[in-house]
Amino acid sequence: MSSGLESPSERPIFVFGCPRSGTTLLRLMLHSHPRIALPTETRFVLPAYAARAQFGDLTDSRNRRALADWLTARPATRFGDLGLDARAVAEEIVAGPPTLGSAIAVVFRAYARLHGKARWGDKRPSYIRHAGALLRMFPDAQFVHLVRDGRDCVASLKEMPWYGQDLNHAISVWREAIDTGRRLAARLGPDAFYELQYERLVADPGDELSRLCEFLGEDYHPAMTAPQSLAQRIVPPQKTWHGLTRDAVTSTRIGSWAQRLDAWEISLAEAAFGDRLAEYGYEPSGLPKPPAARLARFARTAAHRRMAHSKADLRERWQRRHEPSPVDCRLAPIDDPVAR
Repeated sequence: MSSGLESPSERPIFVFGCPRSGTTLLRLMLHSHPRIALPTETRFVLPAYAARAQFGDLTDSRNRRALADWLTARPATRFGDLGLDARAVAEEIVAGPPTLGSAIAVVFRAYARLHGKARWGDKRPSYIRHAGALLRMFPDAQFVHLVRDGRDCVASLKEMPWYGQDLNHAISVWREAIDTGRRLAARLGPDAFYELQYERLVADPGDELSRLCEFLGEDYHPAMTAPQSLAQRIVPPQKTWHGLTRDAVTSTRIGSWAQRLDAWEISLAEAAFGDRLAEYGYEPSGLPKPPAARLARFARTAAHRRMAHSKADLRERWQRRHEPSPVDCRLAPIDDPVAR
């Protein structure tokens, strides 16, 4: 099998952004494309990368078998949500190249194949913090960063049953996503990194998705602008926070932060965001700056988060020095007869 990068038509697509920025809607739009498959959020890509040392040398087929079982047989990975034959996928992993990226790509390629698609992608908001790991596994990947007005993201995060942090953390999450996106844009360049705004996406889906498809090297398809029928079939009803995806694309939620946040919350968010809102064309509220005590509490939260990220980066560098196997994907392109 080839050890080179995949052809451009097969480049993996990773969608990320601040939570509640519309990444689920964008995932459904991309999945509506006849060549692209993006599953519901899985829980195995980053955990597998973090646990890579425990699988040992993957040139040993027994270790590939253990990795395959770890990916396909554990409820925590949510593999069962993909609708795949676990045994068949496990056998494909064992027979494939001995790298972690190859094993993960086997799963996503099988998902794309199940849906009659030639190309796969994945969506998780948290991927924005882990683009380095994704690039190590998939050097040919393309990254799509969706940006939404930070005040709308904060307002929505506050209402989520699964979000257990306070306002200071919610504000920090958006600011970190914007700053990380800037760094990735500079690092990766226009061939691998693309940024779009939620507000423009829902106001003129056809135009924005045409631009996105151009970046991806794909033809634009009008079905992408109407993902609600797909959402009605595949978005679990218990995920009430994704309820709007089952309706036609709408811009009615733009600017709803003005009714969903208190004045002091808006003031604090705008002060913490600094020039970032204006740089994306989001108009400030005109509210006065928050009291110094509130700014100080936010600063402490932001500092603690930076320290936690720094510690995680140090652990990652240590882990890289103790890897038992390469991690880059080495699957042959689909049109290669060896890959069939």
